[in-house]
Amino acid sequence: MPAMHRKNAIFIFLRWWNGGLWCWDSPRAGRIITLCGRRPKNFENIWGNGWLMEQVIRVGSRESALAVIQSRLVMGWIQERFPQLKLELVTMKTTGDKIQNRPLHLVGGKGLFVKELDQALAHREIDLSVHSLKDMPMEQPEGLPILAYSRREDPRDALVLPAGMNTLDPTKPLGCSSARRAVQLRQLFPQMQVESVRGNVLTRLNKLDAGGYSGLVLACAGLRRLGLEGRIHRIFSPQELLPAAGQGILAVQGRAGEAHPYLEAVEDPLARAAALAERAFVRTLDGGCFAPVAAYAQREGNHLALSGLWSPREGVVVRDTQRAPLEQAAQLGIRLAERLREQI
Repeated sequence: MPAMHRKNAIFIFLRWWNGGLWCWDSPRAGRIITLCGRRPKNFENIWGNGWLMEQVIRVGSRESALAVIQSRLVMGWIQERFPQLKLELVTMKTTGDKIQNRPLHLVGGKGLFVKELDQALAHREIDLSVHSLKDMPMEQPEGLPILAYSRREDPRDALVLPAGMNTLDPTKPLGCSSARRAVQLRQLFPQMQVESVRGNVLTRLNKLDAGGYSGLVLACAGLRRLGLEGRIHRIFSPQELLPAAGQGILAVQGRAGEAHPYLEAVEDPLARAAALAERAFVRTLDGGCFAPVAAYAQREGNHLALSGLWSPREGVVVRDTQRAPLEQAAQLGIRLAERLREQI
């Protein structure tokens, strides 16, 4: 077969493979390139032997500083493991980012932060999207599953005071962005008023420093990823303030039916088990932004200990912990939710 040339590379192999036209680039390049059709059935084996597809992987992200940092973290993990891959960051403003003057549960919930990214995935404008798992709805659109869960950053919540202050001002409210935090803060600080505050982390900090709040409660993970750990005045233990389901974990979403072997650079099995347990708990209680629900799973040997909190109506808060083998993570979440229902 005559040699073929493309960008000075010599193709030495050309054939129909698994219903699609494929070619093998020069041995030095070690690449396998799609001309048309599907990936070969043993694509993962080819990848494992060091052959990489020539393609640009477009990674979708919200425009906020934290979202971009988190997306670049994921891209960095992938490129460290697969340096030949080309990745491109695509940012966009979501509906949730645009609506800043109303509590999230009044304008549509967490789905507003992922709607535009989901549409871009479905329309093949991007190949992956990166999210804070705690900000994702409990159900994903058909054909757009969560593909990988990152190693968990600190899942706890932190108290941040206005710049230059070292105590809470009881004449000003505590600010937080979720019903979960609000119901627990009212128990921890019964003398304080608790109010909702919207916006990304930097926007909320600006509101704090402008004098609108006595303090803010924010996720440790976000503050640390932004390099703002120095703003933390106090870290709440999970016993004081139970985290949101998935807090500290990054989720990578993509299209079903496509091969994503490079995501082994992101996937953390323990984070996946914790996420499955925590999200099953919230899903069973039909929680999220609309009801105060919290869930946090920790490994204990070969088991997972899941703590859950639920406030089905004002003035009622129930909490419990159950354990199960790691491989039964989702069932553990369902069982704990049903146990809390029995306590109401």
